[in-house]
Amino acid sequence: MLSKEEILAQIRYCLKGTDFSDFGEKYEGKVRDNYSKDDLRIIIVTDKLSAFDRIITLIPFKGQVLNQLAKFWFEKTEDIVGNHVIEFPDPNVVVARECKALPVEMVIRGYITGVTSTSAWYNYERGVRDFCGNKLPEGLKKDQKFEEPILTPSTKAEHGSHDKSVSKEEILERGLVTEEQFDYMADVSMELYKRGVEIAEKQGIILVDTKYEFGVDREGNIVLIDEIHTPDSSRFWFLDEYEERFKAGKEQKKIDKEYLRYWLAERGFRGEGEIPEIPDEIKAETARRYIESYELITGETFKAEVGDVLSRIEKNLSKYLNK
Repeated sequence: MLSKEEILAQIRYCLKGTDFSDFGEKYEGKVRDNYSKDDLRIIIVTDKLSAFDRIITLIPFKGQVLNQLAKFWFEKTEDIVGNHVIEFPDPNVVVARECKALPVEMVIRGYITGVTSTSAWYNYERGVRDFCGNKLPEGLKKDQKFEEPILTPSTKAEHGSHDKSVSKEEILERGLVTEEQFDYMADVSMELYKRGVEIAEKQGIILVDTKYEFGVDREGNIVLIDEIHTPDSSRFWFLDEYEERFKAGKEQKKIDKEYLRYWLAERGFRGEGEIPEIPDEIKAETARRYIESYELITGETFKAEVGDVLSRIEKNLSKYLNK
């Protein structure tokens, strides 16, 4: 684990964004800069943290954690479904095959929890019992495990807009994907989630819920894109404390970005209005939790150096940028 001093020192080098104008068309996502040229896509994971569908702040080493965790999970799941990866030339970068993203996120939930308007618990508290086509029984408690994981698809929001939880029927009515595409993604997503649960459990972690994004490659295959089982796309709890905390009605111990999300919510921020000023200490603790998640999930030590991320990326991408 990196020291607190190293994490704090990295704050000045956080990667806010890139501008490699020589490499094709640029698309800026919430936390990723994408460059497309021919059949290639360079995806650079910045240190931006997104919560409540807003860019909140920059977190040191966050981009590297997400990219290296995605690398770990892509390799652990490639027998279930193909993915877009060609190589990882830099800790913050993946070079991938160009794919046409499908406009539906497949969200799998193993537990009823969450604080956002798209979360299962938020809706359940407000009386919703048919959530994205799932009939929820009476009497559920916050953080309770579902008998079986449920699928709660989400429409992929336009840049700056909010995602929206929807049912399969709504997705098909809107013609976002075909029924064959939907069913394939649903089946694969359940397999991916179950694999994630198995691997995380061996490390003493609960994979609570997660989302998957898919695209269609040049050959017409549906492949996994973006990221998989990272703290940005998933929620993780500690297995050894789950039961005791659940029975006592206490908040679960988390190793994901819910830490900062709750910090903001406690100050009355849930996505609307001005973002509260976030102290360096809170940024460092958020970074520590991201790094901890990498080490707990993979069983490996997170290796990183304090320094200019942008310059390093430019050097490691030279063979692509100079084409």
